[in-house]
Amino acid sequence: MDNQRSAWWEQHWFHALLILASALPLLYPTIPPLVDFPGHLGRYRVELDHGMTPSLAHFYTFQWHMIGNLGIDLLIIPVAKIFGLELGAKLIVITIPMLAVTGMLWIAREVHGKVTPTALFALPLAYAHPFIFGFINYSLSMALALCAFALWLRLERMRKYRLRAIVFLFISPLLWICHAYGWAALCLLTASSEIVHQHDKSGRWGVAIYRAALNGLALAPPIILMLIWRSGHVAGGTGPWFVWSSKFYWIIETLRDSSQSFDTISVYFLIFLILTVIAFVLVKNPWLTFSRNLAVSAVVLLIMFLLLPYVVFGSAYADMRLTPYVYIIALLGIRMQPHAGRRVRLGLAIAGLCFFVVRTGGTIMDFARADKIATRALGALNHVPQGARLISFVGRTCSTSWVTNRLEHIPAMAIVRRAAFSNDQWDMEGAQLLRSNYPAGTPLEKHFGRDPSHMTTPPGCRSRVWFPLNKSLAFFPRDKFDYVWLLDPPAYDVRNVRGMSKVWSDGSDALYHIDDHSPLGLLK
Repeated sequence: MDNQRSAWWEQHWFHALLILASALPLLYPTIPPLVDFPGHLGRYRVELDHGMTPSLAHFYTFQWHMIGNLGIDLLIIPVAKIFGLELGAKLIVITIPMLAVTGMLWIAREVHGKVTPTALFALPLAYAHPFIFGFINYSLSMALALCAFALWLRLERMRKYRLRAIVFLFISPLLWICHAYGWAALCLLTASSEIVHQHDKSGRWGVAIYRAALNGLALAPPIILMLIWRSGHVAGGTGPWFVWSSKFYWIIETLRDSSQSFDTISVYFLIFLILTVIAFVLVKNPWLTFSRNLAVSAVVLLIMFLLLPYVVFGSAYADMRLTPYVYIIALLGIRMQPHAGRRVRLGLAIAGLCFFVVRTGGTIMDFARADKIATRALGALNHVPQGARLISFVGRTCSTSWVTNRLEHIPAMAIVRRAAFSNDQWDMEGAQLLRSNYPAGTPLEKHFGRDPSHMTTPPGCRSRVWFPLNKSLAFFPRDKFDYVWLLDPPAYDVRNVRGMSKVWSDGSDALYHIDDHSPLGLLK
């Protein structure tokens, strides 16, 4: 169909508007309200400092080595020189949903020859739970993987196989360096698509698998990088496996943000749409069907999600992270048959656009609320001196709540803005470039130097990971710190803040200066 006769949802100007609109939720907040983002920002501050600030050099060590998780850690170096750390990191994060939407629209065009109305339903998944959680290197790599998959399909359509092999010899290691999961996802997408394509050409599965494997060699170089990475001193285990109850919830929580009813209804709607198309296929209805390439790719991603454990090489939520992309590929695979009338197409396009607008509007309002909460909490840093020894405790509920506390890693802003110590940094050999050197001493003292020592619970919670706030206040080494920052804290015994003076408060949030560094048990 030529451009003049194309429907509005097939026009390039409309696609450009969708890509720009995907950035809107992140424009207003000063700090992107993604749960882990401030923690990453703290690491970038140490990285860019190069040991020049004595306090940061005392508290942390940053040493470069090859790992499959370096996306924004590398990008921030040139970007921060132009825009500064905070704005530069924000601009990079803004590009992530824009790249994801670009990849989705591009895949739809390459598979169907044009962007189908149902592709619009996939676009809000650019703000799925893994992105909201702040898995920013992962989200960037997956957005790039969608674009790379679209490029793979385009070069396939143009029959430029040699050029594709050369291009992806460079793309694949760059994608792995950004985050290994993005490369792995690209391998799954291209392999499943290639097998279907080669089967269509040869009619034999054995030949199809063999040819797909040969073509897939262009994606093989990161295997060498993976072997080098995993042969070093790498902490973190793998497991547990096949926790079906959790996997069920990950499927339902794909759009989990701030409103359980709104988010679950949105996911149920997407499931209903996919199941409806499956029903149409089974009864051989001429209106809706699936692209076989993308249908197989969606099934492969679903199987991988079911097989993945909760933790892979120390990285939690390994299986959860994949769920949005199962939905994305399935939705992009929906094909409008020629028999479907214009009214059906128009109705689906309007419904898809409304879904995108409503979800985007909800995210804008939620991010604006989160930004106000963070800005209010960050008022405490006005009372924290440069290079301070700060320990922070952030409240969380005993059980997992739908709304994740976006203050979880706000303490890292003390690193960014005050070159102070923050006990929220991730420290895992072989998985992170940053090491926390402080506080040195006994194992209990070292416990309070890194994530998740900043996470605290109400009394009576049973957790092997988080201390109740009363226990944290009672046992942290007072002689190693100058300030205690409480953020959204659970109820605590005021006797545990004896020997401290409150220097700032806002609601339940409070900043205490430690006046007496004696252990709590010795205070009178």
